[in-house]
Amino acid sequence: MNIRALIAEFLGAFALCFIGIGAIAATQGGELIVIAFAHGLAIGLSVVALGAISGGHFNPAITFGMLITGRINLTGAIGYWIAQLLGGLVAAFFIGALYGTGAVASGTPAPGASHTAIQALMMEIFLTFFLVAVVFGSAVHNNYSFAGLAIGLTITMDVLAGGAVSGAAMNPARVLGPAIVGGNWADHWVYWAGPLIGGGLAALLYDYLYAKKA
Repeated sequence: MNIRALIAEFLGAFALCFIGIGAIAATQGGELIVIAFAHGLAIGLSVVALGAISGGHFNPAITFGMLITGRINLTGAIGYWIAQLLGGLVAAFFIGALYGTGAVASGTPAPGASHTAIQALMMEIFLTFFLVAVVFGSAVHNNYSFAGLAIGLTITMDVLAGGAVSGAAMNPARVLGPAIVGGNWADHWVYWAGPLIGGGLAALLYDYLYAKKA
């Protein structure tokens, strides 16, 4: 197992959760556009900085897509998942120390007040589908140099589109650590089922499309 890759995955997930929750705490849940760009920048820049080391997953849903399309084996995927979830957990602990656990709870994705868990699930499926499709299109099949920008902008777009419905997590690591630290477990299952379904579907579709193209 590549320890450097695991460290990179830990750091990328840490950056997402630290910057994402930190932006929500610093603005007291302020403008959605600020929160969207904070998450997009965190991941986009992490892909640029660390993508060459680990592939820049930073997200169990992306790793799941890589697993079911044969781009990573089960042992490697489990290692990535552990590193990603630990990164989110440690980031949540530090945000809790800086802003208080209440801020972590507020920064944990949950269905919007006027939306049901099923609506949040549907949104997470769609948003993660878009994200993983861009990951496969820009970083897997084409290896474009601007993959970090494309992925970061997709996350920004997704948060703007779905933040009010589901919190736009698209990533179980963005939810588990904050839930542990902040104690906000509202409809937690949504943030595993949605991203894994959406990410898996996008990965399989892109593999099919590019296989036919070849």
